[in-house]
Amino acid sequence: MRRLYTLALYLLLPWALAHLWLRARKQPEYLQHLAERFGKFEVPPAAPLIWIHAVSVGETRAAEPLVKALRERAPDHRILLTHTTPTGRQTGVDLFGDAVDRGYLPYDWPFATRRFLDHFRPRMGIIMETELWPNLIAQAHRRAVPLYLVNARMSEKSARGYGRIASLARSALEQLTGVSAQTARDAGRLEQLGARNVTVTGNIKFDRSAPAAMLELGSRLRSQFGTARPVFLAASTRDGEETRLLDALEQSTLGPELLTVIVPRHPQRFDEVAALLEKRGLKFSRRSTGTAVGADVRVVLGDSMGEMFAYYAACDVAFVGGSLLPLGGQNLLEACAVGKPVIVGPHTFNFEEATEGAIEAGAALRVADAAELVAALDTLIGDGARREGMSRAGRAFTERHRGATERTLALLGFPSGN
Repeated sequence: MRRLYTLALYLLLPWALAHLWLRARKQPEYLQHLAERFGKFEVPPAAPLIWIHAVSVGETRAAEPLVKALRERAPDHRILLTHTTPTGRQTGVDLFGDAVDRGYLPYDWPFATRRFLDHFRPRMGIIMETELWPNLIAQAHRRAVPLYLVNARMSEKSARGYGRIASLARSALEQLTGVSAQTARDAGRLEQLGARNVTVTGNIKFDRSAPAAMLELGSRLRSQFGTARPVFLAASTRDGEETRLLDALEQSTLGPELLTVIVPRHPQRFDEVAALLEKRGLKFSRRSTGTAVGADVRVVLGDSMGEMFAYYAACDVAFVGGSLLPLGGQNLLEACAVGKPVIVGPHTFNFEEATEGAIEAGAALRVADAAELVAALDTLIGDGARREGMSRAGRAFTERHRGATERTLALLGFPSGN
């Protein structure tokens, strides 16, 4: 099965190049470091080295507590952080600077994965969340490089997809040294697909805390937004959600007093959302200008990276995007950690356990559509006591679930005290 998979990858080589070129039309960074996609690196290898793969922004942020802990527990090792997207790579720069090495993970062609592993010769590999690359895993197994799937999640939808290539998925999962799953449900689905040595460690994202600098920035942002007006944050919105939100907000009882802050999930959409606001004739300002927001401004476009904690700190109520449309939702734990009431849409299957837990704890509300979202927003803005209750519930919910990083480190062989 893996031979057929590899043949298909070679046949898709022209498509891969065309895909990079098309993505680069909106985000030129896709054509930077192009040789790394094929296993050629200029970064000299460090020894000994621990390699962590984090696909994009969410996985890179999730890796933050683990990276920091590994640097403390294994000070004689260098960390190599690999990504698939430019935004993930930039997030790594924002979080860690020069404290780690970085590169793109090569495409899963055997020649590229061989080059990668031969160049860096990692002592250990750690793949964040759910990334199964059969040739990469096979090459690591052949070289006796311990390879772990960490903070692993497997939604029912993803499990069905891997089930269609069951023998290929099973072969890859069986060759992993160990798996740390976020929840028992994730663990069960992974085991059904063939994973061995699966341990439930919890979600490392609970261990992320808002840096003091981000809280301070949030305070400054709130001063720019205006402390007297209610602030609604639409965080990590995806294509199609902004239109639905803006339509529904026209029915809000809060009127022009409400300031809406929209932070698109992907930076290549910043200009697209700006054009949407201009077309609607809405007075808006860009976060990147750093200027005070006038009373006539209805929307702030959050066109900056690495400031999500600050945006949450500056708002009264937050909607976490990717959930109005069947896209699986985004991580709501940052909002809970800073004590902000959270609203999510009906589609949160990528973060089902954390979302359901937050709703059960009283930290979040689920709505069916944008109209119901705005009705919930109006109610919350008018009920300070309820907002405060949700705020306390969010902080308590986050605190109760901390500790996944420590359990994961023990699985990796770096327990406390080493």
